[in-house]
Amino acid sequence: MLTRRKSLFMLGGSALAFAAPQAASAQAARVLSPQGGVDPLFSEPYIDIDEWRDAPARHRYVHGGFRGTDARFVFHFPESSKYQGRFFHYVSPVPVPETEVLQGFVGGIVAFCLESGAYAVGTNQGGKSATATPGSKVDPTIAAYRVNAAAANYSRTLAARMYHPHRPYGYVFGGSGGAFRTIGGFENTDAWDGAVPFVMGSPMHIPNVFTVRAHATRLLRHKVDTIVDALEPGGDGDMYAGLDAAERDALREATRMGLPPRAWWFEKQGVMGMGAFTFLFGSVKRSDPAYFKDFWTVPGYLGADPPPSLLADRVQHATKVLRVVMSDQAVAAGLSASDQGGPQVDADTAWRNLERQMGGVVPVALELQDPPAGGDLRLASVFIRSGDAVGKALQMNGLSGRFARLGVSPLSAPPTAASAIQPGDEVLIDNSDFLAAQTYHRHQVPTPDYHAWDQFRRPDGGLLYPQRPQLMAPSFNLSAAGVLPKAQFTGKMIVVECLLDYDAFPWAADWYRQKVRENLGAKSEDQHRLWYVDNAVHGEPPPNSTHAVSYTPVLQQALRDLSAWVETGVPAPATTRYREVDGQIFVPETAAARRGVQPVVALKVNGGARAEVRRGETVRFSALIETPPGTGKVVSAEWDFDGGGTYPQTATMKPAARVRVETTHVFDQAGVYFPTLRVTSQRQGDNTTPFARIPNLARVRVVVS
Repeated sequence: MLTRRKSLFMLGGSALAFAAPQAASAQAARVLSPQGGVDPLFSEPYIDIDEWRDAPARHRYVHGGFRGTDARFVFHFPESSKYQGRFFHYVSPVPVPETEVLQGFVGGIVAFCLESGAYAVGTNQGGKSATATPGSKVDPTIAAYRVNAAAANYSRTLAARMYHPHRPYGYVFGGSGGAFRTIGGFENTDAWDGAVPFVMGSPMHIPNVFTVRAHATRLLRHKVDTIVDALEPGGDGDMYAGLDAAERDALREATRMGLPPRAWWFEKQGVMGMGAFTFLFGSVKRSDPAYFKDFWTVPGYLGADPPPSLLADRVQHATKVLRVVMSDQAVAAGLSASDQGGPQVDADTAWRNLERQMGGVVPVALELQDPPAGGDLRLASVFIRSGDAVGKALQMNGLSGRFARLGVSPLSAPPTAASAIQPGDEVLIDNSDFLAAQTYHRHQVPTPDYHAWDQFRRPDGGLLYPQRPQLMAPSFNLSAAGVLPKAQFTGKMIVVECLLDYDAFPWAADWYRQKVRENLGAKSEDQHRLWYVDNAVHGEPPPNSTHAVSYTPVLQQALRDLSAWVETGVPAPATTRYREVDGQIFVPETAAARRGVQPVVALKVNGGARAEVRRGETVRFSALIETPPGTGKVVSAEWDFDGGGTYPQTATMKPAARVRVETTHVFDQAGVYFPTLRVTSQRQGDNTTPFARIPNLARVRVVVS
């Protein structure tokens, strides 16, 4: 039930007027711009929706913007009896029409905020007109943090009118590109008291993490099973066994750049893919077009003296188009929307979702008369050589049988040129630029504090490869964050980073932590924490429940611990102990030594990591589950024996900081199984709350004959 009241807050028997829809005072929107003082762009906030809502809990919904701009904000205020004087502000990595339409925003973030005594703040980052890209003339600070800072400070004016005169504490959090924006805003404005960046990259991550991954996956695509088997529980641990020299070099290069070796399981499942590089590749080509010629012609670049694997994978194939497949024809053609970056739902729903995001039916594939055989076509180019679209070029997103999939995403312009293609038009499929991009990181060696690039330096400090005129990654970082990180701030920060993150390599959080320690010295422990989350990847929800867990509960606990740290002086749980070696992050085996907030599981099958048994034989499982000191109690433990991810068996336990569980199972069919124990801890030992239930898992191998 929604009850709309345009300009009155009726709480606690009092009526407090909002400034809606008239413009509020400039003082209400006071925010420090990069130069200091009042931000002139956001001095006139207005409200156009002001209403009570009952879901996900009783709260007041306020929507508005800033006059003369496309910036919009949304606030969700709890009832006065639930409010504890704070707000949590989610920063999106991309502009959206309205923040509340983000997947899970209303049902997840807002519900958590209201339950935590906080009101929720979100913006559209200024809208698409404020979005900066490398080389654009748009001021990147607008979308990066100025809109967010203005909205955060204006929310305080409304909160003071709604509840009582006070200054609410504010905490900003964002992941991936939103982590860049969170850090940029926290370092350069006074809008927030604390920050929780999560799954963050470094200023040198884009496009380099994607290029090195593309190179490795191309060379290792036929050896992924071998790598995964070696690293799975009960394997021999030697992921280089059985690889030739070129394959070993590619795996070693990617590993030293920071790609977690255990993440190769996700490549085996087709989950890792190209990630954000699908959208970033075009920006790389526009920013450094000369590179793609130099790669094939200038000594020192791999293409100038191409190894056999590169020649074998190069495609320059002429063919004709039979038809253009539109999104409303994709199901009949048998195309999967997940190949286009779509959601993991049934095909028909996925394509309908894409059409809603794109604003209508769009071209999604070309059916080819004679598709190329072999080669790496994941991001190949389609050059149109005849017909009404002659001279145009499209980006492929891979090949499915006879269909050249086109790169379609709400983050990029649709391939409208494809609409002009007619049956019989000639095209050239060429992956030369994509192959060149796969070693771009070798020619982007930054300052020595980025240790992942040490592999491209000679012992005397000289560089192994020619370098491009400029580093590209900082321009991507500036587009997202508005400024490069300084690792200097006055409030408190907890960083949440994932150890299986194949999109933002885990060492990036260590790089920032080292900068914080250099700049803040002894004060860094009073202002900064870094919590690593094991068995978690970049995206939410995780792609598989027996190999990855959600990091969202850790993020929720971080926001709660951060608010206690700021408001009452209770120090947040200690930083995770870890070592960074050659681009990889290693953590201790036990919870007491590891610290952070995640429970740790030691699981054994028949006393070890691997058991070989016969069908019908009883198999024994035992586990020790512990939480880091002072971080809560283990509240659940669930068994999955067949890899189905259903966890049908739950251990009976009393919540405690240290729990042992045991069970047995009989396997009726021969095969190789990886039984999984998924555990959960909660700070207060509450097994009923949906929030801050921190998971982890452990797996073993059972070979049944």
